[in-house]
Amino acid sequence: MMKITSPIAALRPAASLLPAIPTRSIACPRTYATQNGLGSSPAPGPRRRTVTPFNDDGYVAWKDLSVGEKAARATQQSFNFGLVMVGLVLTGGVGYFLWTDVFSPDSKTAQFNRAVDRIKSDPRCLEILGEPKTILAHGEETYNKWRRARPVSSSETVDGQGNSHLLMHFHVDSKSARGVARIHMIKRRDESHYEYKYFYVDIKGHDRIVLENADASGSGSGRKQLNLFGVKWG
Repeated sequence: MMKITSPIAALRPAASLLPAIPTRSIACPRTYATQNGLGSSPAPGPRRRTVTPFNDDGYVAWKDLSVGEKAARATQQSFNFGLVMVGLVLTGGVGYFLWTDVFSPDSKTAQFNRAVDRIKSDPRCLEILGEPKTILAHGEETYNKWRRARPVSSSETVDGQGNSHLLMHFHVDSKSARGVARIHMIKRRDESHYEYKYFYVDIKGHDRIVLENADASGSGSGRKQLNLFGVKWG
């Protein structure tokens, strides 16, 4: 008897006829949280140096300082503030000295310069001493050849009535003669400028040259005097 073959079986794909190939599972690596990677603190940085009054540069914030370091910074700042105050006091003292002795119209230097100009412009002095450019005014004589500065001798006092007295004398030299100038000036208690009490020049071999004499001119009689450059001229 003849066997009949099914057409469906004939149409089965050829792949199904191949032997089964075994499959291999591919394992993926897993990551696990460790103690170093989760919840750990960062590695400590370089350790800073201890702040002292001698090395504090203000780089470390105040909140990061220890109690001792805060005391060190406070000490350093107090010392720096003290240095600033000392500098201000010294600067003020130098400024006061320069004003009272050099730049003020009533300073000794200003009075000396005006007195020298007065001598160089007086005909009687020029007749004996010569040309103004040859006249040299200076302080006390010195025999030390290394000492060039010869300070002018002067003193300032206040009497019982509150009047200021300025006494000054200096030397006047030229090629032809040598002399000494003497000055006495008074600043009354209720006035702001000096006035001459006397001003004269003594030159050896000649009569005294009187440039100012308040007692002889009667300046105390109440007449108004010329006030120029902080000095009353009689």
